[in-house]
Amino acid sequence: MRITSTSCICPVLVCLCFVQRCYGAAHHGSIKVTRNQTKHIEGETEVHHRPKRGWVWNQFFVLEEHMGPDPQYVGKLHSNSDKGDGSVKYILTGEGAGTIFIIDDTTGDIHSTKSLDREQKTHYVLHAQAIDRRTNKPLEPESEFIIKVQDINDNAPKFTDGPYIVTVPEMSEMGTSVLQVTATDADDPTYGNSARVVYSILQGQPYFSVDPKTGVIRTALHNMDREAREHYSVVIQAKDMAGQVGGLSGSTTVNITLTDVNDNPPRFPQKHYQLYVPESAQVGSAVGKIKANDADTGSNADMKYTIINGDGSGVFSISTDKETREGILSLKKPLNYEKKKSYTLNIEGANTHVDFRFSHLGPFKDVTMLKIIVGDVDEPPLFTMPSYVMEVYENAKIGTPVGTVTAQDPDAANSLVRYFIDHNTEEDRYFTIDASTGTIKTAKIFDREETPWYNITVAASEIDNPGLVSHVPVGVRILDVNDNPPELARDYDVVVCENAKPGQVIQTITATDKDNSANGARFHFSLDEGLSLNPNFTLRNNEDNTASILTRRRRYSRTTQDTYYLPVLISDGGVPPLSSSSTLTIRVCACERDGRVRTCHAEAFLSSAGLSTGALIAILLCVVILLAIVVLFITLRRSKKEPLIISEEDVRENVVTYDDEGGGEEDTEAFDITALRNPAAAEELKYRRDVRPEVKPVSRHHLSSSLDSIDVQEFIKQRLAEADLDPSVPPYDSLQTYAYEGHRSEAGSISSLDSATTHSDQDYNYLGDWGPEFKKLAELYGEIESERTT
Repeated sequence: MRITSTSCICPVLVCLCFVQRCYGAAHHGSIKVTRNQTKHIEGETEVHHRPKRGWVWNQFFVLEEHMGPDPQYVGKLHSNSDKGDGSVKYILTGEGAGTIFIIDDTTGDIHSTKSLDREQKTHYVLHAQAIDRRTNKPLEPESEFIIKVQDINDNAPKFTDGPYIVTVPEMSEMGTSVLQVTATDADDPTYGNSARVVYSILQGQPYFSVDPKTGVIRTALHNMDREAREHYSVVIQAKDMAGQVGGLSGSTTVNITLTDVNDNPPRFPQKHYQLYVPESAQVGSAVGKIKANDADTGSNADMKYTIINGDGSGVFSISTDKETREGILSLKKPLNYEKKKSYTLNIEGANTHVDFRFSHLGPFKDVTMLKIIVGDVDEPPLFTMPSYVMEVYENAKIGTPVGTVTAQDPDAANSLVRYFIDHNTEEDRYFTIDASTGTIKTAKIFDREETPWYNITVAASEIDNPGLVSHVPVGVRILDVNDNPPELARDYDVVVCENAKPGQVIQTITATDKDNSANGARFHFSLDEGLSLNPNFTLRNNEDNTASILTRRRRYSRTTQDTYYLPVLISDGGVPPLSSSSTLTIRVCACERDGRVRTCHAEAFLSSAGLSTGALIAILLCVVILLAIVVLFITLRRSKKEPLIISEEDVRENVVTYDDEGGGEEDTEAFDITALRNPAAAEELKYRRDVRPEVKPVSRHHLSSSLDSIDVQEFIKQRLAEADLDPSVPPYDSLQTYAYEGHRSEAGSISSLDSATTHSDQDYNYLGDWGPEFKKLAELYGEIESERTT
């Protein structure tokens, strides 16, 4: 069996079949391969072997993008067992069988029913088989063959990475490579020229060119200058079919920028400049700017300015501003119009980064001349010294000259100067100044020991222009005068032991002087010469600003004298010398053998009183005995007092107040309230037994009748009158209070005064009807009644 693109019916037509097969191979891509894999090699003639019974299979070709109305014929399957009577049935399986590719099972013709795209799938693998239609048995083994999709030029070249942005240095040599662009074509590069791309330049000539085969873009001109033109837009075209007519094309844009190189030297716009600077300009301040132009950019335009010569090189300096690339001119020394009115400077501006490839375009520096005009300014007066130090003695009289300051007008006019003191601080008020001469005088009397130094500020201004003021600091040192006598350095506590020996040092003293060392550092100590010779102590001057106190005799007694006073005279070494007298207090103390002080105060006090220990004990015993007698007397006197009213059956309430100063605890008559309860229940009138009444007492019958007939209020008034008229009032205060409590209540008294001695006949059962608030009270009185009954 064989597979062919056309059928050969008889051997006579073998040549025709060969020609037809070759034509089909050219148009359908059919390359016949027999079972022994004989291939059609390009440049060789096709060799046919007459096979025996078996498959002859081949590769079929089908054109892509077929747009015809009828299915595209692909090829034909044919078995040697096929006699043409329809007994052989051809079956096609594999990729696209029955959908894309259909076969006539009787004739074996294969057709393509759809338009294929080689760029999506390049070939299809199918299987062919011939079976007996009657028995369904295979006549030949199944064989595999391939249908390849033949390419057509249906894809244009594409630049997948475009558009491009690229740079190239300016002034590059012609032919310098800029960029390589690559276009891709989806067509089959192994078949025909569909994928063979040729590059050309559509825009960008004559500055750039492109290699047709490689797509490398190169510069096409010499010395392309960035300063003339910096940006270029180049359009590159890629065309397939090797650039032939009818080929497809695509294009891309390449944006090329020329980068800067240092090919331009700096240049000053002018060769001569002039600058005005006032003489009042401050040292270190910027007084002007200068700039040289450079067409380059970035680091290629960086430059440095220097002063190469000129008479102002020591007065001015120049620095470079890296941001603005300007030269900043600064003042190094002060200007003085009266001394020099102009300066000349030669300033150079040079690139800091030089490209030696372009040194022939140099030199890469430029020089200009700058003339500086110094402007005259009305300046304030100038003091002859930056500061002054003056001296004056303390205690100097007011108006004493201290010193003189001097200032002059530095201008050519030489105006007169006026002086004054800035009274900003309190120290400035201690001095005055002569406005014309500048002489400073004292305004107060100074004390060096209080303030040794004064700082003031003197100002000077022109009379013609008072607004121009200059200042100068003046320090005034107060000189010392020996006006303070020396004094002891401290209050000394001098102690001499009772067992001291003659010539023993008991204290070393020093002195101080408020004056400085010139007037008070050398001290001399001595005893007061106006007094007689001290037999107890003496003083030794040590000649080192100290003195020692020494004993003059053996043993001292506290009982005889416990304190000594030693006047000491101290003089200084000033001119004239001053002296002062100080008195040392020396205490006599009992000491141990090693010199340690045992006691000075307590025993010394006892000894001075002249009392012994036994005498003190006797005095204390007498005091104790006297105290015991007083306490016993008071106790006995209290125990002898009798009660004012004796009544064993007297039941009453006693109201005792803390501030009662009456007759004591027994004085209870004032608080008998029985009469207040009921006048009829009052007891018989009792009289004090310690006082004999001088008035006639009222009879019991008269009192009973009066009590029955009067009201309580009247009773109280009567008792008060009796108490006021009674001449037997005791000599002590007795507070009697009678307060009227109103008429008797119909409900009776609920007082418990008589509850212990009398029984009530009242029935308290009605309390149970008063509600829950009186339940507890009803139970309480109910229990009391039950107990009474029992």
